[in-house]
Amino acid sequence: MLRRTPFLTQPLILWTGAQMEKNTLLAFAERRTTAADESTEMLVMKRGTLKKDDCNKWSELEEVKKARLSGYRPMNPCPVYEKNTKTLFLFFICVKGTVSEEYQRYLGCNKTRLCYIKSHNDGQDWEEVQDLTDKLHDVIKDWTTFAVGPGHGIQLSSGRLIIPAYAYFPCVPFNCSHPFALCLYSEDSGETWKVGNKLKKISLECEMAEIFDDAGQSYVYCNARSEGGCRIEAVSENNGEDFRILDSADKLVETGKGGCQGSVIAFPAQGESENANSIPSQNAKTWLFFTHPTSNSSRTNLGTYVNRSPLKPSEWSCPWVIQNGPSGYSDLALIGDGQFACIMECGEQSELERIACVVFTYRDFTEHEKSVVFS
Repeated sequence: MLRRTPFLTQPLILWTGAQMEKNTLLAFAERRTTAADESTEMLVMKRGTLKKDDCNKWSELEEVKKARLSGYRPMNPCPVYEKNTKTLFLFFICVKGTVSEEYQRYLGCNKTRLCYIKSHNDGQDWEEVQDLTDKLHDVIKDWTTFAVGPGHGIQLSSGRLIIPAYAYFPCVPFNCSHPFALCLYSEDSGETWKVGNKLKKISLECEMAEIFDDAGQSYVYCNARSEGGCRIEAVSENNGEDFRILDSADKLVETGKGGCQGSVIAFPAQGESENANSIPSQNAKTWLFFTHPTSNSSRTNLGTYVNRSPLKPSEWSCPWVIQNGPSGYSDLALIGDGQFACIMECGEQSELERIACVVFTYRDFTEHEKSVVFS
C-alpha cells in the first residue's frame, strides 16, 4: 500500500534527496520565479524524520544561503553523505547571471562553475562554499557546459564518493556540442576530486548505484537520460572511471524527444517466500529500483521498475505506477526496515505544481506484480 505525504506546494522547483543517519531525510530544491532554468534564485531545503510506514511532516522551508557565488545562480543540487567522517556534501553548479544552457552549448562559452558546501550536523550548519572549477581546469576547459545531478550521489563499499554528472563536448568541425554522462569521484573522503571518463553514447542527467553479482563482484551501474527512445544503461568495473554501455532491451522508455531525469537505487536481494516482507537473501547480490515517467510522450504516470539481474537490461519489470497524472523528476532512498521513499514532482495540470513523498516496500511491489499477472 502506498503511503503519500504532501511535501511542498511551491511550484517551479527541482529537488533531490539525501538519506542521512538517524532516520533523517533531507530534500533540496531550486527556488525559481518562473518555470525557466534561468529564473533560479537560490537552493532551499526541507528536513523530515522518517517513521515506520510513513513520511512524517516536513520542516519549514530553509534557504541554503551558503550555496551560492556572487553574480551566479545555483542549480542542480546533488548531495552525498560520507559515512566515515559523517559529512554531508552538497554539490551544485553556479551559472553566470541568466545565461542559459543553450547559449553555452551553441556559442561554446562555458559560464558554469562546479561548487559544493559541506555540513557536519545533517545540514543544520554549512561551511563556506568551495569552488572546484579551477582545480579541475585541465578537464573542464574542454567542456562547452556541464551539470551535476540533479539527484543523489553515492558512497561505494570501498569508500569512494561518486557524484553523477554530465558534460557537453564540442563537435569538430561542426559548431555544436553533444552531452555525455560521467562522474566525479573522491578517494579521500572528499578532500580532493577527480573526473571519470564519459560514457561512449550520448547521454544526459544520470544517477548511479553500486551493485554486486552472485560472486560478490562490485560494479557501478549508471542509468542516464537520453534524447529519446529508451534510457541509457552502463556499468563500470573500475569504480566509475570507465563505463561499458549495456545493450538496450527497450524496457525503460524515455519521455518525449528531450527525455526526463530518473532515479535509481540499489538494495539487497530479497527473499521471495509468501511471508517475506523485504527479507534479504543470504548472498551479497543486489537488485535495483528505478523511477521515471512511464509515458514515451509526456511527463506523466511516474512508475517504479525493479531489476533482479541488474547487468541484464532485459530483466527490468513492467512499471508499477505510483503517481498517476503529471509527474516528472524523482529521487529514491532506501530508508530501512525494507522501506523506500520516493520524492517526486507532480500535479493535476503540470508536474511543477507540487512535490510529494511516497513510501512503499518491496512487498508492495510484488503484490502489484501478482495482481497484474493474475488479473
